[in-house]
Amino acid sequence: MNSILAVLDTNVCLDLFVFRDPAIKPFHDAIKADTFHAITREDCREEWLRVLDYPKLNLDVRQKERSKLEFDELIQLIEPKKQDYHLLPICSDKDDQKFMELAFDARAHVLITKDKALLKLARKNTRNGFFRIISPDQWKQLV
Repeated sequence: MNSILAVLDTNVCLDLFVFRDPAIKPFHDAIKADTFHAITREDCREEWLRVLDYPKLNLDVRQKERSKLEFDELIQLIEPKKQDYHLLPICSDKDDQKFMELAFDARAHVLITKDKALLKLARKNTRNGFFRIISPDQWKQLV
């Protein structure tokens, strides 16, 4: 079976590595089983590290370190060649456009997100022949 190449947004990563949401555990299992290959790039990883320091998460040093290490173990940091983005839909939240670009540059199969601004682009992105944009619940229905 071929591995699914995917981009996970920061909120999905929080559920996976910080909150350990049982509903997201299938991602962890699929990554470990090599049927799901998650990727990131430097600016997406930097956002992840910044978010771990948000006071509202109230994470202690040990929790932050564990979350950082697990992210780095399971999410591959890549430097894809940048493509021409003129056909790529523009996200209304500029901070989330980097996830679109990463999925596009890496020729990912799917961007998995809980972000409403990204999910609004799903139909247009698929119509343009690009990667799918889906929620974690939609992904679970596919597998």
